[in-house]
Order: sequence, then C-alpha cells, then structure tokens
Amino acid sequence: MDAQRNEKEQDYRLTGVKKAAENRLHGSHLMNELKNRLNTPLTLRGRTVANRLWLAPMAGLGHIAFRQVLDGFGGCGLMMTEMTSAKALPNENPKISPVFRWREEELPRLVCQLMGSQPQEMADAALRVQDEGFFGVDVNMGCSVSAIVKRRAGAALLREPDRAVEIVRAMRKAVDIPLMVKFRTGWENDPSGAVELARRFEDAGVDCLVFHPRVSPDRRSRPPVLEHLRQVCEAVDIPVIGNGNVFLPVDGLKMLDTTGCDGLSLGRMAVARPWLFSSWCSNFTPGADIHRITALAMLDALEEHYEPTRAVKLYKKYAIYLAANFSFGVRLLPKLTAGDSIEQFRENARRELTGEQALATRPNIHLFTR
Repeated sequence: MDAQRNEKEQDYRLTGVKKAAENRLHGSHLMNELKNRLNTPLTLRGRTVANRLWLAPMAGLGHIAFRQVLDGFGGCGLMMTEMTSAKALPNENPKISPVFRWREEELPRLVCQLMGSQPQEMADAALRVQDEGFFGVDVNMGCSVSAIVKRRAGAALLREPDRAVEIVRAMRKAVDIPLMVKFRTGWENDPSGAVELARRFEDAGVDCLVFHPRVSPDRRSRPPVLEHLRQVCEAVDIPVIGNGNVFLPVDGLKMLDTTGCDGLSLGRMAVARPWLFSSWCSNFTPGADIHRITALAMLDALEEHYEPTRAVKLYKKYAIYLAANFSFGVRLLPKLTAGDSIEQFRENARRELTGEQALATRPNIHLFTR
C-alpha cells in the first residue's frame, strides 16, 4: 500500500511539473504573440509611433513625475499628459502650472490631453500645444466626473454630438499635428451613437480614436463591452486604440483579436505597473524588488517636479494603484501612506516593500475603483 501511495504521489508531482511547464510555455507563446502585434509602428499624419502600446489619457495620474518613471522603464509608444483645461491653457506657464508641464526629451512622444466645450477655446489651446512641440493633441470626451460634465465638457459632449464634431473641426483647422479623441460608448448601453460619432470624427479630420467601450456613468464597476469596440473599429478607416481592463497579456490579445483594434491603451494598469510597457514590448523582466524600486523612483520624481504639499497629495493618489498589486493591498495602503512627507513615504516603502508580500495576478479591484 505504501509503495502504491508513493507511486501515486510521484505521478501527481510529475503531472504538476508537466502542467507548470505547459503553462510557462503557453505564457511565453502569448507574450511573444502580443509583443509581435504591438511592435508594429503606426504612422499618424506623417509622424511615426514606434509601437502600439500607449499610455491612456488620465486626469491627475499622467503627470510629469509619473511619465518620468514610466519613461525610465521605456517601451511606451505614446504618452499622454493629464487633463488640461483648454480655457486656461493659452496663458499657462509650464514652469509653475500643476498640469501643463513636461520634460523636453518627452515631447516627440507626448500628446496633450485637452478638456473643454467651446470650439474656439479648444482650437486656441491646440495651437498652443502645437507651438510647444508636442507630438499631438487629444480631446477628452470620456471623463464623466460631475464637475467636468457640468461644464459641458468630457463625456457631456457625447450628449451633444454636433458640438463635439464642431470642436474637432475647429481644432483640425487650427493645427497640423495628429489630432485624437478619447471617448466612450455614450450615456446609454447602445453603441450606435458612438459608431456614428466615430464616422463623423473621421470626416472632421481626426487621425486616431482611443475608445473605452463603457457607458459614461459606469465607474468601472462592470467590464467593458468589446462588441462596442469592434463596431467602432469596423466603422472607420483611421486607427482605433482599445482601452479598458487590459491587465494581462491574455487580456490584450483578446481585445486585439475580438475587436480588430489597432493597438492598446493602458490606464490604471500603467500606474500600477509602469514597467509593463517594457515587459510587453521588449524583454524586461521585473525582479522581486520592482515595487520598491518604482515607489522610490516615483517619490524622487515627485520631489523633483512639485512643491512638498502637492507631491504628498500626488503620491497618496499613486499609492492606491501601487497597493493594488498585492493580495492584501487594502492593509498595505495605510502603511505606505503613513505620515505627511516624502521622506516618511520613502521609509515606508523601504520597510514595507520587501519583495516578500503575496502578489495579486490581477490588481485588487476594490482599490482600483476608488
């Protein structure tokens, strides 16, 4: 009996080893396929982007400090600024503006994200963006935060399609750099309006669409509807970049395969794991200390670019996404953000991010939706 039991245990272990090897082989195959798909250059209005894995436009997260950390890892085809008010932009001073600032070396791969509701204001802001040397300009038609919607901007423009088209026409007339629009399905779970808008945007001179297939009121509580993205992709001839819940290579391949989109745009996942661009587009393999390294790099960048009060505020916002990487991130977050200074946060990161904590394969959704 003991001999039979030992033989069965050995068979079980061998089967487990075989399955683990098959999983690694499958994972390696997925990564190679994704890498090949993403590492195809894309040309927009005569300007070539090295790959098709981009940073998504995000308010309050895509700031200069974060982009510096992201750029340190490499692999990101295009980076986007955080949301900038078109009304204020013509008079913004990059030396003191909290949002309209950049590093000179990133301009050839940087798109400025604009928010506004008036065609002439958006056109004037786009001209300033062009004059500063940005790669391109993006129109935010996806943000559904009430303060933005009340100003008839962001996702509110999806309720006024004629105004939305008038805005992009005015911007196209004003500038020659690539013009993009990021938008959602709309305010109802029906993609027909988004499909029609996509066609009208193309006719108005938009060079590329970034589409997030969720209804505007959805605060990421439900998965994106890939069928909506597929219909938008099929409606236009210009590139469409997919966005929404791309956490793992298998998610990226599924979005590419089932929708026909031309590339991927990472938002929250980019903040949580900024090394993913390099991992998915080249051969970077993160070590066990990657979270500590990234947190310390973020703290250094925040200290370099912002005054202490704002740096502390921005780190606490970033730390939510950092903690989401861990199985017990909800417990870890207050330990990472204890204190009120950058130096205290450094001490927290060195103490807590030891590389021994259990990692979540997918990020902790309860933190991601805060």
